Amino acid sequence: MYVMLRIYLDYAATTPMRPEVVAAMEPFFTVSFGNPSSIHGYGQEAKAALDNARDTIAGAINADSSEITFTSGGTEADNLAIIGAMRANKKRGNHLITTKIEHDAILHSARFLEEIGYRVTYLPVDEFGQVSAQQVADAIEDDTVLVSVMHANNEIGTIQPIEEISKITRAKGVLFHSDAVQTFGQLPVTVDGLGVDLLTISSHKIYGPKGLGALYVRSGTPIEPILFGGGQERDRRSGTENVAGIVGFGEAARILLTVREKESNRLRMLRELIRFEIERRIPDVKLNGHPTERLPNNINYSYPGVEAQALLLNLDLAGIAASSGSACSAGSVEPSHVLQAIGLAPVYLRSALRMSLGRLTREADISEMLDVLEKTCARLRQMAAHNLAAV
Repeated sequence: MYVMLRIYLDYAATTPMRPEVVAAMEPFFTVSFGNPSSIHGYGQEAKAALDNARDTIAGAINADSSEITFTSGGTEADNLAIIGAMRANKKRGNHLITTKIEHDAILHSARFLEEIGYRVTYLPVDEFGQVSAQQVADAIEDDTVLVSVMHANNEIGTIQPIEEISKITRAKGVLFHSDAVQTFGQLPVTVDGLGVDLLTISSHKIYGPKGLGALYVRSGTPIEPILFGGGQERDRRSGTENVAGIVGFGEAARILLTVREKESNRLRMLRELIRFEIERRIPDVKLNGHPTERLPNNINYSYPGVEAQALLLNLDLAGIAASSGSACSAGSVEPSHVLQAIGLAPVYLRSALRMSLGRLTREADISEMLDVLEKTCARLRQMAAHNLAAV
């Protein structure tokens, strides 16, 4: 019999909306339903709510409100950053630099650009999933327009040296974009602190609604739209704005700033507890990602001798939700491009499991999960050994 999920450890995939966020959104589905482009009272009410949310989100990253463009999510924001910036700056050059472990929203945008004549350099990463500022410096050429390096990896949690890289790009006069979808809810993220020209954030990773993201575009940075229509969002992103969703995004960002530091410290302690117990209880495991420079809520281990999909299924049946990698690539039969890029041996590639913690995670949940994980790994390994012996 299927067990109702009790323990959710997949916050990197999405987060449950806060009750305060739902309450803030509700009027904009019913009574305050106006189109923010309309000039009548209903429209002006919606426009005021839109502006307030934009101010809140801009303030959360120390940007100006005019530098925030709302999108349908992190994917669209990444697409707009990469394709929009490269096209707008084609007179400067046609070379893009990124890394091999970026989110598919970046990698697929890069491949699209290659198909229409742009050049792309995909930088390798080390065994921990980090790229160095020196690698970026060495890759920059006279026709380089843009560098895009994610702030932290969504699968293995490794944090990149964004501030160091930005010093290189600024000195070379090259634009710099970072996908901060995973870090915005976990770490201090400010545009001047990171030194970026473009920054992607997402609502549903910070207990806001799905289908909302934002792209920060530093004032004076040329960018072309990738959607065309009525010229909303200062001509950067046409289409009637999702007012209710944007209001929810703004409320989630407002709350985030009041709790982020304390909550990140709590999750970091739980993460270290899990690491200690996994390595104590389960033999021959391998931590994936940087041992220290990683997201506070991310744990990614390989369990050799156990297929990740079998492990996930068994955890799911026990009421525990985890992941084998990016939710956007769920169902793929191919090993994770991130795990391949860090050079994992085949025995580790297909046995990797990601757990990501969040605001509803409690120590009691961790204790129960560890008991189930230990027993499940032992049973699956025993079954695999038995099957191998029978061949």
